Amino acid sequence: MTSTTTTPESPTAAGVTGERADLLAMLAQQRYFLRHTTRDLTDEQARQRTTASELCLGGLIKHVAAVEVSWRNFIERGPEAMEPTPTAETDWATQFDLLPGETLEGVLADYAEVAARTDELVAGLPDLDSSRPLPQAPWFEPGARWSARRVLLHIITETAQHTGHADIIRESLDGAKSMG
Repeated sequence: MTSTTTTPESPTAAGVTGERADLLAMLAQQRYFLRHTTRDLTDEQARQRTTASELCLGGLIKHVAAVEVSWRNFIERGPEAMEPTPTAETDWATQFDLLPGETLEGVLADYAEVAARTDELVAGLPDLDSSRPLPQAPWFEPGARWSARRVLLHIITETAQHTGHADIIRESLDGAKSMG
């Protein structure tokens, strides 16, 4: 069994203050709760689907990390730098699975590296108001732009949403809860 708990109060970007510190603290808190849902689990448990959905805890960690990388690329280089959207149903399935050869410890380590790089980016951004055009997608208004601030808020929201999913999956697995 692997212990995966770290404290939410320690964003990796030291010396950050004001709005950036608040954004990073909220993101760190959501990341902590997501990782906390995997505490003391084996790889096999992290692969289990315990609800009606196809989601498992290891796959959720992978997905949230991939989404964060994609949006970080958007902030740095624009919509053309975002990770490509999986096109086949099987591509989506593997994004949400802990595959053979992958370990919970490994995906958590990858997620920690993603988090550190995002925190460093936020700390060094010259302006949270700088914006870029969104990629063309049916869920985005044509011609819309998002600021770095809005992207960070989106990452926080996405992480929080999947943290809720993870909490339900974990509770269904063995009764453990993230809070309470």
